[in-house]
Amino acid sequence: MENKPDFRILRIKNVDVRTIPTTEGNFPSKIYSIDTGLAEAIAMFQALVSRNNKGVEVLLDDVNKKNPEAFMETYYLGYGHKSIGDLADMTLFFEYISMLAAKAIQDYELYRGQESSTRYIDFSKQPILNPLGTIEGSELQEMQRRFYLYVTGKVIEHLKRKYPLKDKENEKMYNRAINARAFDITRSFLPAGTSTIVAWTGSLRGFNDRLLWLRHHPLEEVKLLSYKLEDLLISLYPNSFNRKRYEDTENYQDKISEGYYYHNPESERLLIIDGLNHETIKRYSWLLNSRPEKTELPEWLKSELGIIEVEYLLDFGSFRDLQRHRSLHQRMPLLTTEIGFEEWYLKQLGELNPELRTEAETHLEDVVNRINNLNAEKTVEQYYIPMGYMVSGKFSATVPSAVYVAELRSGRRVHPTLRPLAQEIGNYLREKGIRVHVDESPDQFYLERGKDTIEKRE
Repeated sequence: MENKPDFRILRIKNVDVRTIPTTEGNFPSKIYSIDTGLAEAIAMFQALVSRNNKGVEVLLDDVNKKNPEAFMETYYLGYGHKSIGDLADMTLFFEYISMLAAKAIQDYELYRGQESSTRYIDFSKQPILNPLGTIEGSELQEMQRRFYLYVTGKVIEHLKRKYPLKDKENEKMYNRAINARAFDITRSFLPAGTSTIVAWTGSLRGFNDRLLWLRHHPLEEVKLLSYKLEDLLISLYPNSFNRKRYEDTENYQDKISEGYYYHNPESERLLIIDGLNHETIKRYSWLLNSRPEKTELPEWLKSELGIIEVEYLLDFGSFRDLQRHRSLHQRMPLLTTEIGFEEWYLKQLGELNPELRTEAETHLEDVVNRINNLNAEKTVEQYYIPMGYMVSGKFSATVPSAVYVAELRSGRRVHPTLRPLAQEIGNYLREKGIRVHVDESPDQFYLERGKDTIEKRE
């Protein structure tokens, strides 16, 4: 008999919260599931109405006469259609996983969830994953943690001098706004191996489909997570999950992982490739140009107006925000030090105190030298590289999706290194005859950032 995962069960009222440690080697992660345990039965009951019109109350009575296991054995396995899995959701939390593993989980167009924000949270005490398990790797990461802690304190100090608290301003909100602005700058010095927490709500079918990709990911951390996740899902829902493998499919996924998963930099500048249907854009001119602010274009325009492909440079920290847009078809970039460190971060330090910029540049030189001495594979080096380094990314977007991203990500609450890309996309669409409400306001400190919080009511 197969061993079941060793769960520790917590509770939220009547809902089980199961946690399974996935610790193995140098990866101290955990997975939590929050679920009623009835997702399969709820999904099957919805599907049942497609094969039976007795009425909801009669069907419910039939279900209640059986225990959940018997109900599932009677119907779910015999139906054999993946769409049933779309009808049931569950929520998982991944704790102590790297920023890189977080991106792997979220590299999925149906992903729904949240992640701890480096723009609002102090990450100085978060564990940093050292996949090499070497003293040199640990020392490099701890050096980066110390610098992040040091520079954050200095930036907060200088920001308070530059933007002092004014009369009648809320001090609590002011301090939150100052901290948020500081983290905007200093998160760039956190290595991508820094751990985070990711929430993922999805359908049973979605988890099932995604397991294939996760277990063939280039990173060992992600593969390990996929195996432990599979154990958890089989234990919770044995009628929906199994370890069946198809050799040809598995081999094909291996080839994708080895040669195609990461986007190879093809351009070191912004490049927009026009795949738009210009005649159709002219035909819908009124519809495209009379749209008010904060109003989305009709969904059906996605199939009629063509697409644009965008190749861009962006620091990895801000790429994490762009990747959250599920309507974009995105490639995962490889994080390296080759393209360089985003100038904006260094400029902010220099404007606050020129000595801070000099210290940061010296620190980064030391970091790069130490990374080169690790003699690690490029994929593994990512764990030791600060998130302020640039990546070469690529995505394709329909017009409604591109308009949405340009408007939302050009807003002043968005990170200042991402806003210019959104503004460029918006301006490009304008030139093609499509109205876009781009926010062109300058990057600056503002108190309202202090409202972007979740806290207990007083």
